[in-house]
Amino acid sequence: MAKETMKKTTSKKNASHQKTSSAKSASGRSRGGSKKRASKKKKRMMIFGIEIAVILILVLGFWVVSKLDKIQKPKVEQDQIEVNESLQESTMETMKGYTTVALFGLDTREAGQLGSGNRSDTIIIASINNDTKEVKLVSVYRDTYLNLTNGKYNKCNSAYSSGGPAQAISMLNTNLDLDIEYYVSVDFAALTKTIDLLGGIDIDVDDAEIEHLNNYIVETSKVTGIQTQPLTSTGLQTLDGVQATSYCRIRYTAGDDFKRTERQREVIMQLVSKAKKMDISKVNDIIDAVFPLIATNYTNDELVAMAPQLLTYDIVDTTGFPFDKANATVKGKGSCVVPVNLEENVKQLHEYLFGNADYQPSNEVTEISSKINSETGY
Repeated sequence: MAKETMKKTTSKKNASHQKTSSAKSASGRSRGGSKKRASKKKKRMMIFGIEIAVILILVLGFWVVSKLDKIQKPKVEQDQIEVNESLQESTMETMKGYTTVALFGLDTREAGQLGSGNRSDTIIIASINNDTKEVKLVSVYRDTYLNLTNGKYNKCNSAYSSGGPAQAISMLNTNLDLDIEYYVSVDFAALTKTIDLLGGIDIDVDDAEIEHLNNYIVETSKVTGIQTQPLTSTGLQTLDGVQATSYCRIRYTAGDDFKRTERQREVIMQLVSKAKKMDISKVNDIIDAVFPLIATNYTNDELVAMAPQLLTYDIVDTTGFPFDKANATVKGKGSCVVPVNLEENVKQLHEYLFGNADYQPSNEVTEISSKINSETGY
């Protein structure tokens, strides 16, 4: 009887142990299953997040490209752009370390018309050091007497009018031993709208400038279709787009065109400084308003690749060309800025832009220099 009782007790214990073990096993399987399900859920969430990120990047890419399509891109074939054949290999190698771009500000009477037929009121060579991202700007005085590359010598600003951007770039390459491939052209309206959207720029207007500035306001307002008020006082003040553009155009003070190009570079430097601080909404406003008033031969892919670097660029110095110059009346061409020995001026230019003290002018530059000397005495 006692044995049977012990067997029953043992049997109950074993059954209880088996139930407990089964419960624990089931619980373990349940927890293991929960962990696996949680892990799968996390993976699905990660994949979903990646998909969303990819979609956003694609949408942003399409948005950027759609905005870039607003920029005018007239076809400029590379074989239309001339580079001097006798340029030394060492000079070409030095220039490979820089990105050199031609910037043209056009004196148009109809906003957005940026092709041939318009004189380039502003000609600037922008040289970007590819390693340091330092930028130097050189204003080529618009009345400089140079070879237009079409068999004629005249004021250099007529090259754009005669043959559009291809001839204007070729004119710079041929006379200055450069290898520029790319250009950007804008008109008064583009500059005016950009300045307005950035909230104006601070300029110290002096007594000699205010009258001429106010006179130019009338024409600038007419060309851009944007109205403003004339200035009533001199001194440091915030100029709006029309006022600042009119300031850039002043040339009838001491220094003539030389001082005018200084004003233009001053405005550009302020624009770049303010643009680096603008938010995305302001960027979008400028893109919508200004991009249709810009022309370039950069492709969309090239512009997209360049965009992240723009904020790293730093304008470190500016100057005007020619360095040594004289004002002279050239028969049939009127008053011109004549380089006093073009060869020597081009040597100075290459040392300034590229740090190349060993540069030697090409045969083409030597011939052009001799031609200018024979016609002007300089």
